[in-house]
Amino acid sequence: MNLNVETVVTGPFQENSFIVWYSGSTDAIVIDPGDDAHLITQCLEDNQITPIAIVNTHAHLDHIGAVHPLKQKYNIPFYLHPDEQFILNTYEDACRMFGMTPRETPKVDVWFNDAQHLEINAFHIHLVQTPGHTPGGTCLEIDNHLFVGDTLFRGSVGRTDLPGGDWATLESSLVHLFNSVTHDRIVHSGHGPDTTLQIELKENPFLIPLKDRVN
Repeated sequence: MNLNVETVVTGPFQENSFIVWYSGSTDAIVIDPGDDAHLITQCLEDNQITPIAIVNTHAHLDHIGAVHPLKQKYNIPFYLHPDEQFILNTYEDACRMFGMTPRETPKVDVWFNDAQHLEINAFHIHLVQTPGHTPGGTCLEIDNHLFVGDTLFRGSVGRTDLPGGDWATLESSLVHLFNSVTHDRIVHSGHGPDTTLQIELKENPFLIPLKDRVN
């Protein structure tokens, strides 16, 4: 089955929200719906698909702003790593810090802990734990696609100066990611363009000091 990936850029932080579904199926998963629930809904309707779950890489305000309205509209579960509870609890304060009006903090339905795999109907998701940007940051590998949240970007990596961030932890997580996933996977970051692990290992300046730790 061919996995389709649609990117919806949302909110003032220009965050990438993703919709994934298999050709021939109407079931979809929404990953990191950051804002502008109406744009995500429109994309779902345009493709004649219906979400069955929301799965997040982490819980920063620019990645969860549309979770609650989508949960309400479609009556679907929200999946998150339990170490993100601290980040989730600071959602309203974080919104006010950036001059934004907070929406309702979404309720998590499934905490996926440190599981290696997550199965949601036909979707088999390989979970790669990558804390550092946030305490429970998790990358999601589905077929040949890798959704990394704010762990890794084209030419950069996630910031660690926000509450819950830690640079040494992120470095270790990046090494773990590169040693856990095939390098030709298409990498979908939380902001900016797609890339691959191959390209980043070759060109990303933040990864140069880590190369000798990558298998």
